[in-house]
Amino acid sequence: MTPKTRILLGVTGGIAAYKSPDLVRRLIERGAEVQVVMTAAAKRFVSPMSFQAVSGRPTRSDLWDSTAESAMGHIELARWAQLVLIAPASADFIARLAGGRADDLLSTLCVATEASIVLAPAMNRIMWANKATQANVELLISRGVRILGPAAGNQACGEVGAGRMWEPVKLAESLLEPPANAGLLAGLNILITAGPTRERLDPVRYLTNRSSGKMGFAVAAAAREAGAHVTIVTGPVQLPTPAGITRINVESARDMYAAVHRHVAEADVFIAAAAVADFQPVTIAKQKIKKQGVSVNIELEPAPDIVRSVAEMAKRPFVVGFAAETDDVENNARSKLKRKKLDMIAANQVGDGIAFDCDDNALTVLWPGGKTDVARGPKIDVARELIAIIAKRLPPPGGPRRGARKRRTAVADSRNRLRSRRARR
Repeated sequence: MTPKTRILLGVTGGIAAYKSPDLVRRLIERGAEVQVVMTAAAKRFVSPMSFQAVSGRPTRSDLWDSTAESAMGHIELARWAQLVLIAPASADFIARLAGGRADDLLSTLCVATEASIVLAPAMNRIMWANKATQANVELLISRGVRILGPAAGNQACGEVGAGRMWEPVKLAESLLEPPANAGLLAGLNILITAGPTRERLDPVRYLTNRSSGKMGFAVAAAAREAGAHVTIVTGPVQLPTPAGITRINVESARDMYAAVHRHVAEADVFIAAAAVADFQPVTIAKQKIKKQGVSVNIELEPAPDIVRSVAEMAKRPFVVGFAAETDDVENNARSKLKRKKLDMIAANQVGDGIAFDCDDNALTVLWPGGKTDVARGPKIDVARELIAIIAKRLPPPGGPRRGARKRRTAVADSRNRLRSRRARR
């Protein structure tokens, strides 16, 4: 029998706490063992006895519980939990967690545990949009805390907007159902580039391409979900590193080229999602170029072509390029696919509210003799579809370009397990 996942459910003060007993039931239905810990404010909304009835365990709330193991309740619970879910997570608790507070049982065990922490925020829409709340959320994400929600809709206060806690079924599925691509890339090494590069003109100016890095980071997160070992080489971006991913920060195209070639020999798949500058200055001014009311001529030369350099390696990984196009997307992408000898290319139209400065994207994925369109949607969803397409196109175990037979066999076994799991549903 598969061991049950041990989930510690933290309930904080908010009207959404009325959903939490149902959440306990949904988690147990999916094979989890649930221990509830409540804050003092949470007990004003739901009784501890309600949680004890549905979980089969006494509800905990006292940091100084003399009946706990060695009277060290927070350590006992911190060691027991395999996953900590806070639902609802109030604005106050998010702020205290971001500040490292440990002044009640729930906040103390969050500091003391080595388990993953997941938050399901629930609060008034204005509280959620508050700059302090958003800064706290960003800080927690950068520390590896996962945020589920909030949803938008009618709120108990009578307002409408973002701030509703996800429904219990959705939370339970997100926590305990395996990702759609679980195991597809199990054991493989994936090297990804993301973000822009900056090519210095002088100490204060640079040339760059327009890129937030969000698509590359979404691809990295999707590859990690699929079981791969992921390294991301990124230009200057303001994005947190997805959990479980190795990050290498670079600035220029030369820097990115060097970092890629330090790690590409270990890669099974190379995905070039970065918007690398096409040109770089021949010389970099040592002093700031002054504005003098006259034209300035700057001599440029081609920047290193990273994806082509990888594709031309004698022992190369499976190479996936990206093409951001403003017109004639498919034809331009097919030309790049052939010219640079890529195995696959993901092309997207840019501008008009898609790709740049937004969270949505759409792709046309091309390979020699084939094509698949990925419909517009959140970048993480688009990235997951791209990862599934890549997994289907990888050479079989012992293929002509791959020496990692053991890893390929692991992928095949994982695919078979995933098919069997889906068939049983």
